[in-house]
Amino acid sequence: MKTLYVSDLDKTLLRSNQKTSDYTNKTINSLVEKGLLFSYATARSYVTAHKVTQGMNAEIPLIVYNGTFVIDNATGEILISNYLNDADKLLDDLINHEIYPIVYSYIDSSEKFSYYEEKCNSHTLQFIKSRKNDIRENRVNSENELYNGDIFYFTCIDDEFKLKPIYERYKKTYHCIYYREPYSNDWWLEIMPKDASKANAIRQLKEHLNCDRVVAFGDGENDVDMFEIADEGYAVENAVDELKAIATQVIGSNDEDAVAKWLVQNAEF
Repeated sequence: MKTLYVSDLDKTLLRSNQKTSDYTNKTINSLVEKGLLFSYATARSYVTAHKVTQGMNAEIPLIVYNGTFVIDNATGEILISNYLNDADKLLDDLINHEIYPIVYSYIDSSEKFSYYEEKCNSHTLQFIKSRKNDIRENRVNSENELYNGDIFYFTCIDDEFKLKPIYERYKKTYHCIYYREPYSNDWWLEIMPKDASKANAIRQLKEHLNCDRVVAFGDGENDVDMFEIADEGYAVENAVDELKAIATQVIGSNDEDAVAKWLVQNAEF
């Protein structure tokens, strides 16, 4: 029986300082070297995920952008991909409603996030500013340049009255996440391929690795679908009640390196 172990990243594998601890890094590196099949699943990009897990050098597949891609941790090679269908038509609609998103795409084999500064609102520009020195940044000089490359993700930060109708229109066509960002209090709409989710990516990765079982770790409401398809699901102590209610067991908190400690005591490989 081959088991795939998958952990959420923020507030699960990462401590509250938004980094993995030395203990977690060393533990996972060592266990993977011995044969553990491990991955983490995150809404973050490959670039930002790498920054917060610096020191975790194990050759593992990473589920990023909420399951849009599975990427090899060691080489950066895309193992599994999901791109947006009809991305140009969707972008047409956003621009026609005066919504200028951050457009994530692969341009000439390089990941970029593109934005048209002249039309971006202050909330979007503030978010982009927070990503300073990001090698993916691509400031364009016209609307037409937003359409370049193979598009896989849109991030829209705007007023509720503008974003909510777009969400209602496309929520059944694409995988849409509409919410109020807790730190900035801004309204966000993220649009990604319909098949892009942590659960679907785990299914794809399970098949890719010829695994028989899945054991998952998480903390938030967005981890529920991951727990539903897993054979076992472990919620960290700081998880939301909804996730704890369906968990196989509640373990320690993210600040106690609970996932790494559980793996040391229980993982089979």
